[in-house]
Amino acid sequence: MASLTLSATFHSLSLPGVNIQSNKTSPTMASFVSAIKSSPVSSKSAFLQHGFSLQSPNLPGLASKAPSLGVFARATTEKSHDFTVKDIDGKGVPLSKFKGVLLIVNVASKCGFASTNYSELTRLYEKYKTEGFEILAFLCNQFGGQEPGSNPEIKFACAGYKAEFPILDKVGVDGPSTAPVYQFLKSSAGGFSVGLIKWNLEKFLVDKNGKVVERYPLPTSPFQIEKDIQKLILEMFVITVKGRKTNQYM
Repeated sequence: MASLTLSATFHSLSLPGVNIQSNKTSPTMASFVSAIKSSPVSSKSAFLQHGFSLQSPNLPGLASKAPSLGVFARATTEKSHDFTVKDIDGKGVPLSKFKGVLLIVNVASKCGFASTNYSELTRLYEKYKTEGFEILAFLCNQFGGQEPGSNPEIKFACAGYKAEFPILDKVGVDGPSTAPVYQFLKSSAGGFSVGLIKWNLEKFLVDKNGKVVERYPLPTSPFQIEKDIQKLILEMFVITVKGRKTNQYM
């Protein structure tokens, strides 16, 4: 079996009869044990970072159990491929069509972080779209009312950002109106990450199998997660010799 060393950044790899795959290194979830045991909860607690508080609102100083998962019930489906959503024009989009790496983000065109994030997302998309990478941007007006317009108005605004990746219909990401795909994303992020999305532009990285690998709240920028994207793209290739497999995404 041949051994190849790959650069972290690559494009349009084409080696006849050879597939490329890196050794899979799954990101690990941070431990919340210390947060569970500590009291009172600090403002930097891992729980608070993910939308949870151990403090009772009525009995200060007393620990309370995590909020009920009634609204954020764990989705029955186990991968993103099982969902169908709507695009900005109201047309159905089965997520099963996206077989590569996905970066899913809730966007709001009037958010103060929108310009920088749209710019970086666009550059990442242009850089990796031929390698099986896709960005899905869900419109959302739940944070500061920063996506209030109609879909045609928002579509015009997004054109100003030169976003070529799919812009999807406006959805709820928290509360009773949470879209099924976001119930899945939040529950699949692991452990206590099932909690509330804090603001616009929170990102979920999904692998080729439709599994959530990591979750990135603001102020994490798209460029800050580029290495994680590269790693998952590399994992879509398989190294074989003597023509055992064709050079294609798995």
